[in-house]
Formats: sequence, structure tokens, C-alpha cells
Amino acid sequence: MLTTRFTRLVGCAVPIQQAGMGAAAPPELVAAVSEAGAFGMLGTARAGLNATTFAALLDRTRQLTTRPFGVNFIMRPGSAPARSAREFIEQAAKSSRVVEFFYTDPSAEFVRIAHDQGALVSWQVGSRDEALAAADLGCDLIVAQSIEAGGHVRGTIGLLSLLSEVLDAVPGVPVLGAGGIGSGRAMAAVLAAGADGVRVGTRFLASEEAGVHPTYAKALVAAQAHDSVYTRTFHVGWPEAPHRALRSAIAAAEAFNGEIVAKVVGLDGTEIAVPRFGARVPDGTATGEVEAMSLYAGESVGDVKRVLPAREVVRELVEQVEQLLRRPW
Repeated sequence: MLTTRFTRLVGCAVPIQQAGMGAAAPPELVAAVSEAGAFGMLGTARAGLNATTFAALLDRTRQLTTRPFGVNFIMRPGSAPARSAREFIEQAAKSSRVVEFFYTDPSAEFVRIAHDQGALVSWQVGSRDEALAAADLGCDLIVAQSIEAGGHVRGTIGLLSLLSEVLDAVPGVPVLGAGGIGSGRAMAAVLAAGADGVRVGTRFLASEEAGVHPTYAKALVAAQAHDSVYTRTFHVGWPEAPHRALRSAIAAAEAFNGEIVAKVVGLDGTEIAVPRFGARVPDGTATGEVEAMSLYAGESVGDVKRVLPAREVVRELVEQVEQLLRRPW
């Protein structure tokens, strides 16, 4: 497999990073991805997260793998007081190889806190300007997320166009491509374009170790690329934030008659009501009209043919991309 600046920097074997997908990326998925030679990312955007429950997530991940992994924070404006953010970042940086931030402008303070504890810093961006800001602040990695990505979307253009802009702007920083990558063919294209690695989300959502509800996994398997819709439908709890979700979920939410579509149980054991058009991911604890919850999915959802162990997802991608990159031109 190709060795890149990304694999050398973070210590993994193959240039695949699993997306940090909130409750859908529990320790079991992170460890399985890292054990397969790729780079797992622990999701923190989940109900009931506090210093105690976060420490338990980190401990569980370390129990399951001795290989490098990262921690993803969605730092949307107003989502956490500065003091709480500092404590979470310090916890993550002491336990993981990479601390990653998303959905806020690059912050010198966040970079400094993680670096002070010995971790690398990654920033997920959606534009050339954001990539330049991240590089200027000393970020060690940049993830360029395009409009094809599932979940909340920062990018506004396609991945190859975005990569062209970002790679030219920050030649000294390893860049991963994110958005619409669910096959070896897509991965090969992104690597050939000059990226140091790829970020995969939707394919890992449909893995055995992912923390999603079975109804969610079934909907992913049934969907095609055109069923991934760029929308603002699931806005309650996170207004005015564009995202990409399944067409079937949008239709079910619009047809639902009531205020509360489902309930989930947080890490702290608290039961939380999910309102119609709520932004919360349907994890394995969800009960109710799960099909009307926010079933996030990128345009790569057509590559999801069945639910597989995470190691098999990594293996398939690696085998496909190696065959493609060995082809004569």
C-alpha cells in the first residue's frame, strides 16, 4: 500500500481515516479500524458527554487497541463553554495521537492546548481560506471536506475542485480528501489528485462495530447516490447548518405527525427526547420512529452493499485501490 506523509505522521499502515461520526463512532469502531491498519477516530458529539463519560470512552478505546487513534470534536459556535472545551481537549490529547476539530474557524487556542499535551492537531475545512488559516496556526493535518460528504457539511464545491485549491495553498501540510469516498475507485482518484489520504464515513456507518440503529444501517444498504440529499431539514438543535442525509429520512420526518419522533439514551444514562427534524444521530439506543430521524449519508452511500466488519471495509478499499494504481496508463 502507498506510504504517504499522513501514514508516516500518525503511524498507521494505510492512508484511510475513519470519520468522527459522533455516537456512530464508538470505541469498538475506532479500535477495529485502527487494528485493520487504518486510522480510527473517536466521535464525541453525543448525548451525555462529560469529563467522566469521556474518560470512560478513552479508556475503552485504549483497552481495545494499542494502535494510534484520534479524537474528533465538533466545535460549533456556542456548543461548549471555553473551560469545558479546554478540559475535553486536554483529556483527548493525553490519550490519542490526533485531536481533530470541525465546524468552527481554526482556533490558535485549541491548537496550542492539544500541542501542549503532545498530540497532533487536525482541522477539517471546507475551503482554501480555512485551510490557509489552519496551516498558519500550525495544524499538522488538514481534512478537506467537500459538498459530497455526509452529515454536517462545511464544503460548498466538489472534492476534486476543493483538493486542487487546498493542495496548492498548503503544500507543506498533509491533506486528506473527504466527501463521497466509499470505493477503491474514488480513493484512487483522490490519491492520484495528490491527497495524502482519504477520510471515509458512510461506508463505516454500515459496519458491524458502528453505533448506529439497525434501521439506519438497513436504510444505508438500500440507498443509492441520488438518495443522499444536501439539505437543512434536520435543523432543530443546530440551526442553519447544511448537511447531507437520506431522502427517505427527510420524507419520513415531513410526514410524521407529532413533536417527538424518538428517544435516545445518553452516555450518562439520561433519556433524551428527539424532536421532529432534530439533528441527533439514531444510535443503537434509539426507540420510536427511527426512520424519521436524521439518517446522515454522503454520496458514497451507493457503495454500501451490505453491513461488514470494519476490517473488511478497510480490506476491500485497499485491495481495490492497489489494483487500480497498478494499472498501466
